[in-house]
Amino acid sequence: MKAKYFLMMIMAVSLFSIAARKTVIADEILGTWKYKISDVPPEYESGIMIFEQKENKTVGYMGVEKQPMQELSVDQGKVTFATSFDGGLIKYTLTQKGDSLSGSVSTPYGEFPVMAVKEAKK
Repeated sequence: MKAKYFLMMIMAVSLFSIAARKTVIADEILGTWKYKISDVPPEYESGIMIFEQKENKTVGYMGVEKQPMQELSVDQGKVTFATSFDGGLIKYTLTQKGDSLSGSVSTPYGEFPVMAVKEAKK
């Protein structure tokens, strides 16, 4: 009987630790990130991305005008989302390593490398 309770306790602790780890990983993306896109016109090459937690969901915005990110997915260091631009979609595919994001942005004009660095909390 004690073995059953012990086994159930181990399973419960394992489930809680897995759930807590997912929250910590998702929280690492929260904040303001400065990005730089290579090989694009100067007016598009830099800006900010903002990731926030709202109603237990991660949401994101681009630029100071806070254009909403669409189809935002943050999972195990992979960050993907899209933004609207001149009637089309621009898709971002990024990998997070600590306080940096790197990957590519896919536009109707081609694919371009993008890098972002997380700003320190104020």
